[in-house]
Amino acid sequence: MTELSAGADAFSSVSALERRGRDLGRTEYINVLYQYLQADLRGKGSDTADKTSGENFDQSPIRRTFKSKVLAHYPQNIEWNPFDQDAVNMLCMPKGLSFRTQADNRDPQLHSFIITREDGSRTYGFVLTFYEEVTSKQICTAMQTLYQMHNAEQYSSVCASSSCSMDSLASSIDEGDATSLAKLQRYNSYDISRDTLYVSKCICLITPLPFMQACKKFLIQLYKAVTSQQPPPLPLESYIHNILYEVPLPPPGRSLKFYGVYEPIICQRPGPNELPLSDYPLREVFELLGLENLVQVFTCVLLEMQILLYSQDYQRLMTVAEGITTLLFPFQWQHVYVPILPASLLHFLDAPVPYLMGLQSKEGTDRSKLELPQEANLCFVDIDNHFIELPEEFPQFPNKLEFIQEISEVLLQYGIPPEGNLHCSDSATKLKNLVLSDLVNDKKNGNIPSNALNMYELLKGNETIARLQALAKKTGVTMEKMTITSPLTEEKDGKLSCEELELRDYKLNVQLREVFANRFTQMFADYEAFVIQAAPDMESWLTNREQMQNFDKASFLSDQPEPYLPFLSHFIETQMFATFIDNKIMSQWEEKDPFLRVFDSRIEKIRLYNVRAPALRTSNYQKCSTLKEAAQSIEQRLMKIDHTAIHPHLLDMKIGQGKYEQGFFPKLQSDVLATGPTNNNRWASRSTTTQRRKDRLRQHSEHIALDNDMREKYMQEARSLGKNLRQPKLSDLSPAVIAQTNWKFVEGLLKECRMKTKRMLVEKMGHEAVELGHGEANITGLEENTLIASLCDLLERIWSHGLQVKQGKSALWSHLLQYQEREEKQDHSAESPVGGGTERRKSDTGITLPTLRVSLIQDMRHVQNMSEIKTDVGRARAWIRLSLEKKLLSQHLKQLLSNQALAKKLYKRYAFLRCEEEREQFLYHLLSLNAVDYFCFTSVFTTIMIPYRSVIIPIKKLSNAITTSNPWICVSGELGDSGVMQIPKNHLEMTFECQNLGKLTTVQIGHDNSGLLAKWLVDCVMVRNEITGHTYKFPCGRWLGKGIDDGSLERILIGELVSSTSDEELGKQCRTPPQQKSPTVTRRLSITSLTGRNTKPNAGQIQEGIGEAVNNIVKHFHKPEKERGSLTILLCGENGLVAALEQVFHHGFKSARIFHKNVFIWDFIEKAVAYFETSDQIGDNEEALLLQRSSCKTFCHYVNAINTAPRNIGKDGKFQILVCLGTRDHLLSQWIPLLAECPPITRMYEENALLRDRMTVNSLIRVLQTLQDFNIILEGSLIKGVDI
Repeated sequence: MTELSAGADAFSSVSALERRGRDLGRTEYINVLYQYLQADLRGKGSDTADKTSGENFDQSPIRRTFKSKVLAHYPQNIEWNPFDQDAVNMLCMPKGLSFRTQADNRDPQLHSFIITREDGSRTYGFVLTFYEEVTSKQICTAMQTLYQMHNAEQYSSVCASSSCSMDSLASSIDEGDATSLAKLQRYNSYDISRDTLYVSKCICLITPLPFMQACKKFLIQLYKAVTSQQPPPLPLESYIHNILYEVPLPPPGRSLKFYGVYEPIICQRPGPNELPLSDYPLREVFELLGLENLVQVFTCVLLEMQILLYSQDYQRLMTVAEGITTLLFPFQWQHVYVPILPASLLHFLDAPVPYLMGLQSKEGTDRSKLELPQEANLCFVDIDNHFIELPEEFPQFPNKLEFIQEISEVLLQYGIPPEGNLHCSDSATKLKNLVLSDLVNDKKNGNIPSNALNMYELLKGNETIARLQALAKKTGVTMEKMTITSPLTEEKDGKLSCEELELRDYKLNVQLREVFANRFTQMFADYEAFVIQAAPDMESWLTNREQMQNFDKASFLSDQPEPYLPFLSHFIETQMFATFIDNKIMSQWEEKDPFLRVFDSRIEKIRLYNVRAPALRTSNYQKCSTLKEAAQSIEQRLMKIDHTAIHPHLLDMKIGQGKYEQGFFPKLQSDVLATGPTNNNRWASRSTTTQRRKDRLRQHSEHIALDNDMREKYMQEARSLGKNLRQPKLSDLSPAVIAQTNWKFVEGLLKECRMKTKRMLVEKMGHEAVELGHGEANITGLEENTLIASLCDLLERIWSHGLQVKQGKSALWSHLLQYQEREEKQDHSAESPVGGGTERRKSDTGITLPTLRVSLIQDMRHVQNMSEIKTDVGRARAWIRLSLEKKLLSQHLKQLLSNQALAKKLYKRYAFLRCEEEREQFLYHLLSLNAVDYFCFTSVFTTIMIPYRSVIIPIKKLSNAITTSNPWICVSGELGDSGVMQIPKNHLEMTFECQNLGKLTTVQIGHDNSGLLAKWLVDCVMVRNEITGHTYKFPCGRWLGKGIDDGSLERILIGELVSSTSDEELGKQCRTPPQQKSPTVTRRLSITSLTGRNTKPNAGQIQEGIGEAVNNIVKHFHKPEKERGSLTILLCGENGLVAALEQVFHHGFKSARIFHKNVFIWDFIEKAVAYFETSDQIGDNEEALLLQRSSCKTFCHYVNAINTAPRNIGKDGKFQILVCLGTRDHLLSQWIPLLAECPPITRMYEENALLRDRMTVNSLIRVLQTLQDFNIILEGSLIKGVDI
């Protein structure tokens, strides 16, 4: 290819057969036919077929496809843009060469393709495929021989069994009844004396920019010149030479007219501040998919899922792929992009990476017969049937309803129904090719009949509009009245001319793109504020790119409206967003990326015109306001032509060559097409200027080549971060290249695993995030869920790489099921307990908490028993979440992969799971996730039934192990409680099943005080979730019984999660030596509790404790709601507010035993109430007196309500309830001064007590007042039975 000053890079002609069997390609062609003959004779059909075409031998010879070849291309090469012969050959004829007879449809077909190079640069190809008569006798004879053999084989198979499968035969015959031999021969014959044989050939124009409409017109005119009865005005070489060398690219913001064979052709380019060039008609994309489907597919593309387009028509694949990627502006698809996947490259569907690919469907092929390597994260788009299959879980696009309404309004202005227009064609599944005259007039790429739509009829029964309005009404969204103008311009007969149709398409294109671009401009208007510019220069940034955070995700998300979060938290993790931010950072040191430049200028414009404060985020929908001017600018360009190229002219050609013969594309004179013009016309000088510029650039790049090589290396590495594989090469398909591609996949998956696990650890542990300037490290529930969903997706992709045979939609679950089946067949159990066998944990009492065995199969059974999950993909995700929560993901997967026989059966040699070293590293990365606690199973599956096991551990040395009374227990968690459950007599252990309680928070334990040995000293209660293995410890260390301790018959215990360590350590944690050694909570012992060894804190420490407890509650409410922990622990836990206030009230308390009876804080509270109820206070002024009386009345009411509650709570328990209620109702700061000034304080407290020090009391009041602003909601178990 040569540099074309014009829009075209090269012109090529593809076929394996040159007219009249000229030497060019004929020999190879006959060889291919001979291979078929050999294959049929030896019965080796499938192997040979695969090598040549990928087609099945059961098909009739004329339905088979053969190997194609590039016959000629002009010019031979361009230094900066080499001609990729293999790729062009594959994409011009993706299925290969095909034959037809005069009885078949031989209408010409137009399609386009794209070649994406490894560096991301793109080249577009526009192809017209037509059929030429075969004039070589040898080929016609070979075809007849193939037919005779084929018919003989079919006849013998029909006779052999009347019930034999006729599927393949029926596919080549258009009728189902194929048992009659007469029919068979009539439909399946080629007679050399009767039939004319035709072979496919195509002409292709290759361009650097997607000027689709102009190239299409040029190729149609070229073809018309070959098939018309009159020869063209000039030899074809003149027109091809003209477009190659004499037609320049239109300058940005300008239009250009050049000349085809019969008519002028116009093309245009957007200006520097407009959206980039896109010539593919979005009208068609919306007609093919329908608006709602398109928005869903668009969302899947934004979230970088695997997208597979499916259609019989190549151009539809290309139009939909280009249409959707165009709408991504300002973002760009960063992964594998192959809109037309040639038959020989089907193994690319095995790629364990995000991709956007197009696959041609065969007529009559059912979707269910399509074997895809993995579907867990696949968005399958059946274009011809107007149908999409979506992945199971993905967030919706923000403001989806209003967004769809805005697009509907634009579509309806142009007469396009939002639900699509595919059903207007005769049949949704069978595509009718249009004849050439329709093709020329239709301007629709020959896909959909251009029925003129009556706008008002259309609106009468429009389902989408009705559905939208109903939905809007239901959700309370106010929808503006839809303004629909009548279709733009109509001719007298109701049909639009070609030019008008084209102009409408251009205007519709730009208006639809403006609506999409406006959404991103609104959503990311403040993105710059969150870009982290950490590096001083480009070199250091590129070198440290992998270690650096470039975007403050946490702060960005905290600034967004709540409804946007599910989508945005996923989207900012994508490669397209990362690349966009990288480009922003790079723009400090080099020229801005064109997409970024346009986007930034739009954000500037918004800031200029927008009145709202930029920091204020709102989810109010803001419509696009630039639709009119965008349409006007393109209309002006097309109506007023800025430049005209020179006309095609006669060239200095040899006489006699290139002779015109109707119906045959001539062999062109390569010497005249190899080089550009030498005359000094203005276009040539423009072309030489371009060449000079290129030369200068080349010299400059050679001059800095050494620096550049290093820079390029860093650039590629930096930009490919997170990308598993750049664009696959379409050319060389040798086994070595395929192996290399798979190796890249393996490396990419390992790198992605390393990045993801590191990100999960950093976010969860927070240490590195703080160092990077993110403030206090906290991972939101939303963000955690996003990262875990992303890990599930990665594991599915790893398990689908290199599969031998696909079974079910989830490759991981399929592997697990086969493992389970094998293990269950064997007699021995697959369970491998951690620690030793079935040992039980022992406490001092001999009470045991049986070890929970680690079993891969058992965890699978838990998931299989969950009736809420209906699909394999859902089960695989639940299993991953459960294993991650149990810190067993790496161990389970290691066990799964240890069955090498199964792995060999399921996976090809090159699969990731069979690369030992990489597999070990992968398991090691997953093992690192055990460093943090996840609740990703418990918090997601909130409605499932879970078995729990509880054990009560008494202190045997000081009390009887078993009580004679009737004990009961009630377990509460963040999601609910178990209700009161009686503990079986003489048992300390019980199991119960109830709906998921979430993280456990409290246990209420008590008894009815019956029997001789009713008093019971409980050390702690242990409760374990039998599915996740999470064990909670609820320290007590107090008596339950009348006349002992504080006389409590029931206690509320606050829980803590026991860290999952070895059995031995867990055993130690259950024993209770005199001084509690729990890992996170030192048991709080009341002053009057069983041991007096606790060292009393001094006044300073007590005040510090109060400050810390209040501060923790304040911090709790300053976090986003989804990040908050348990408020119960902050109130009643070890360092909670209740414990801190207890210390205040205990300081200086005269707790001497009066006649051996303990005195409690509650005794002081009751004496204070007795005083308030009997005396009249004397205040300084009337207002203060009223306030004091009101506070006293409230205080007495609360204390009396607690005392009269139908619960057997002890005195310390009552104090806890009073503090909790006072905190909830913001009354503590009023009660403290009352208690500090009442007379009983002098009798019950020493003079140096904190409560008798006015300054300390005032300080305490100020600290407690900081809780006034918060809405404190108490857990039900804390205040059950207290009616206030």
